[in-house]
Amino acid sequence: MINLTNRQARQFMLLKHGLLGEYKFIGKQGVLDFVRQAGCVQYDPIDVCGKNSELVLQSRVKGFSKGMLDELLYVERRLVDYPDKQLAIIPVEDWPYFERYRQAARRHAEHYPEMQALTEQVRTHILNHGPIGSDDLQLDAEFTWRSAIHWSGGNNVTRSVLEQMYSTGDLIIHHKNRTRKYYDIAEKHIEANLLNTPDPLVSELEHQKWRVLRRIGAVGLLWNRASDAWLNIWGLKSEERKEVFQQLLIEDKIAAVSVEHLKEMLYCCTEDLPLIEAVLSNPELKYRCELVAPLDNMLWDRKLINQLFGFDYTWEIYTPVTKRKFGYYVLPLLYGDSFIGRVEVIAERKTGMLVVKNIWYEHGVKQSKKLQTALDDCLKKFAKFNGCETISIPDSDIPSSTRIDNSK
Repeated sequence: MINLTNRQARQFMLLKHGLLGEYKFIGKQGVLDFVRQAGCVQYDPIDVCGKNSELVLQSRVKGFSKGMLDELLYVERRLVDYPDKQLAIIPVEDWPYFERYRQAARRHAEHYPEMQALTEQVRTHILNHGPIGSDDLQLDAEFTWRSAIHWSGGNNVTRSVLEQMYSTGDLIIHHKNRTRKYYDIAEKHIEANLLNTPDPLVSELEHQKWRVLRRIGAVGLLWNRASDAWLNIWGLKSEERKEVFQQLLIEDKIAAVSVEHLKEMLYCCTEDLPLIEAVLSNPELKYRCELVAPLDNMLWDRKLINQLFGFDYTWEIYTPVTKRKFGYYVLPLLYGDSFIGRVEVIAERKTGMLVVKNIWYEHGVKQSKKLQTALDDCLKKFAKFNGCETISIPDSDIPSSTRIDNSK
């Protein structure tokens, strides 16, 4: 049994994520290191001030630029777009572990005899003309499709066929142009030893153990209860999850952690025990101010974040305007080992200005020169990440227009 104070638990999670103290993830290698540690980062196409996957990385990778992620995905192919926790980006070496999902998609397609001829038509077109998007080819067919894995399908036949071939692993995303996806033949970009490797985990239990362990590592601390952190792990109901946790404990792959004021036990990966030992020594840690992504790995279980950090966060993007407490695209604001507020920020790329519409501080947060300096540095870094040269902060004591030097 490991016993942590609430603050120690928070510090452990933040240190693991590289959100507290000195940066542990640096440059393009840091991007790859973090995605490998987390297993996946969640992708969302909405871009108000950076897409979710980019926001995850900018908060914890020193010197991160959007081009680094694009290079790893679409030039070096060390990362790949594939559903994990919803739409996601995963290390390419994890490709074989999702073979059961591709097999399920192939079996599902057997119920649609029209699909085989259409997939051959798409494959031939790509081989002759290169990567395509859904608007680049008009297939002559009429049927309604519903994907087995993630997408809803619909009446756009070309899009449905491309998504089916993507879910079976015949195609991968070659690149994206804003929100538009372009597909290419998978075997052209994924090495044969990965593409053709059978599922390393034959039984459903072994597969669930691998995925649960990976999700615990992605968040840092998790409990054995219903959680959005388990999304898209097929068949993982309450009894199955209980069995998975028991097996992982027996195999010494996870450890139980008791945190003060929490009734339920939390669990960490045993490989993270040295980091817990370091936290127990009560080290002095450098405080940073960071804007955190709305679908950040650490926020996957928001009930847990509320209990540990006392921070109640809802991504209000799908909340009706009249029912929003804050705004359309609001990011949590982290300072040191606490969430101190939330910020609504928009990157106006045509004018090169980062507009901070509002900052809502949590109750009890004391303004100080040190906090103001950290926030100013955070916003300057965030503006540079978005390619903005100035920052506008209306109705604030901070200068309303701050020049950013993007050459550094």
